[in-house]
Amino acid sequence: MRRLMHRTFGGPAVLEIVQEPDPEPGPGEVRVRVHAAALNPVDWKIFTGTAAATSRGLEPPMGVGNDVAGVVDAVGEGVTHLAIGDRVFGSARAKAMQDRTVVDVATEALVRTPDGLDDLRASCLVVAGRTAWAGVDRLALGEGDTVLVNGAAGGVGVLAVQLARLRGARVVGTANPRNHDRLVAYGVDAIPYGDGMLDRLRALGGVDAVFETHGTAGIDAGIALGVPQERMVGIAVKGHAGVEGVPTDLGQTGAALAELAALAADGTLDVPIAGVVGLEDAHDAYRVLMGGHVHGKLVVDLLAR
Repeated sequence: MRRLMHRTFGGPAVLEIVQEPDPEPGPGEVRVRVHAAALNPVDWKIFTGTAAATSRGLEPPMGVGNDVAGVVDAVGEGVTHLAIGDRVFGSARAKAMQDRTVVDVATEALVRTPDGLDDLRASCLVVAGRTAWAGVDRLALGEGDTVLVNGAAGGVGVLAVQLARLRGARVVGTANPRNHDRLVAYGVDAIPYGDGMLDRLRALGGVDAVFETHGTAGIDAGIALGVPQERMVGIAVKGHAGVEGVPTDLGQTGAALAELAALAADGTLDVPIAGVVGLEDAHDAYRVLMGGHVHGKLVVDLLAR
């Protein structure tokens, strides 16, 4: 099988495709024939050797990526809730960008993909989806709330704004003006980020919750507007001004993925894809992701040759 990996920390140039034997599942594991693998910022933060890698004790050589969707093609001893032929999506830590991957179902979330949801979109729901779901849940958003989503057009933000709207909240989302039309279609009050953002928020009547997906400007604006610390979450710079991130409990993640998949399958939740590449072009896709301002998700299609 093909596997994307890196032997040292560095930029996308350190990523290489190698040929390896197919892995075999052990007890409590299943093997997935990977059809699609979505990119996340944490991927490049790991292979470039930032704190995202060192804090987890990760050292190369190692694989790349987390988010997969495909079909179970082998089942280890003791696994009874999944069978060969099941369509699934979920987490495969540092082993997503490869033709086949083994998942320990006791420690990593892997759920069935419903009819109506293709593998490309399913793969986009794992890290971004569970993060958006957990953040909106932590903020306890509902009717009468106004939430600022800073970075509303990114992989997490674009899902968070929709989930917040589904709960009845008013959403103010910051994004590049070229992405405003799509946000408006979701029912979002779209505003530019950058200089003058606080004044623009005040002109809209302020906010009473903040979901920060990029940097710290949203949290800083929330503080200036008197938003309580417990009504703010931040995922890009955790701990800024004492604001917490989101939980990643396995049980909660599985429930979140199942709910998100159902919403995406029936068309309630839009899952925008910014681009699809083959495995041989994954390093270029990571360069694009590292440059920022990607609307939606970038995905590797493992079936493309």
